[in-house]
Amino acid sequence: MTNHPTRTERVELTPAAEELLRRLTGAHGPVMFHQSGGCCDGSAPMCYPRGEFRVGASDVLLGQVAGDTPFWMSADQYTYWSHTHLTVDVVPGRGSGFSLEAPEGVRFLIRSRLLTDEELRHIAAEPPLPTGAD
Repeated sequence: MTNHPTRTERVELTPAAEELLRRLTGAHGPVMFHQSGGCCDGSAPMCYPRGEFRVGASDVLLGQVAGDTPFWMSADQYTYWSHTHLTVDVVPGRGSGFSLEAPEGVRFLIRSRLLTDEELRHIAAEPPLPTGAD
């Protein structure tokens, strides 16, 4: 499960989020992100030990962050966010009890910007993003 070498980057981490992710993987092993837009923290990305969250067949793999950490998004959420570039940040405060960072007194948060016209042209020429069915 690697990014296509010419894919337009859709998601990245801030340095603070990358440092927190390093600590979490050190404590829990490989992890993954999933953003559902559903219950709990709404559109906050959830961080789970890899293999402990079952990705749905229609979930979309936006990319890998921090090397090999997959970032998944539900298909419904992707419909709304497909035109944006996402940046995962970390802020003080307690998020969902289901996400691994909750005991740290911080929570992951999404910041977004619209994709540029150039990025959108590149994306249009790329193969579709992988889904959980792949």
